Amino acid sequence: MTIDLKIITQLRNQTGAGIADCQSALEEANSDLDKAIEILRKKGEIKAAKKADRTTHEGVVAIAKNKTKTAVIVLTCETDFVSRNENFISAASEYANKLLAMGEAGFENWAEENIKKDLVLKIGENINLDDFGLLEGETLGFYLHSNKKIAAVVSLVSGNEELANVLAMQIVAMSPKCLRPEDLPVAELAKEKEIYRAQMKDENKPVEIREKIIMGKLNKYYEEVCLLNQQFIKDDTKKIADLLKEAGEDVVIKEFRKFSV
Repeated sequence: MTIDLKIITQLRNQTGAGIADCQSALEEANSDLDKAIEILRKKGEIKAAKKADRTTHEGVVAIAKNKTKTAVIVLTCETDFVSRNENFISAASEYANKLLAMGEAGFENWAEENIKKDLVLKIGENINLDDFGLLEGETLGFYLHSNKKIAAVVSLVSGNEELANVLAMQIVAMSPKCLRPEDLPVAELAKEKEIYRAQMKDENKPVEIREKIIMGKLNKYYEEVCLLNQQFIKDDTKKIADLLKEAGEDVVIKEFRKFSV
């Protein structure tokens, strides 16, 4: 049986198997590419492992949710071309739904095994589960940027989904490190103070004035990295803490996470 060289090459590119193995598999599969991939699966696993050291700097973020949980996964690949491939995007969505259904326990092992045995062979690139998370709460919101490469999820006590979605957009735009100043590591704050003192070492100012300046700089730092202290992106006359107060005294941010490729 004569097999078209183009199909052999396509199968070789997807699986990494040798030309003779590809030709043999295609003959057995009557030139059906998907069946040939199944035939080469065991050999393909070995070849897929060889792709594992190739850099994955493209990819997508996928989200799945129900009334009480929101699951997010970050699936990365080698090229932008593959990140826009419908099979790749569909797989990311399937993985997010799997995480939603099974929970975090055991998900990473399941995903990595599935990627190695199935997805790498279908797509033909090194693929990695770069990040994942499952947030729970009575009020959940999320924001996924249009390029599918960055997202955030917010869990609120009380409040409503619209507010949670707006807060998720804030997190994507402003990348807070934590919720409030007291959540910052002591070592990080000490390092910031050390930097500020070094900046003023040649200034002839009394110690008490320098300390006031340092506190002013720290407050500016809090506005950058602490969500509650940040200016609201839709109204810079308000801080996020003000936005929550307007929503109700019982509205509290329970948890938030940002995900990106």
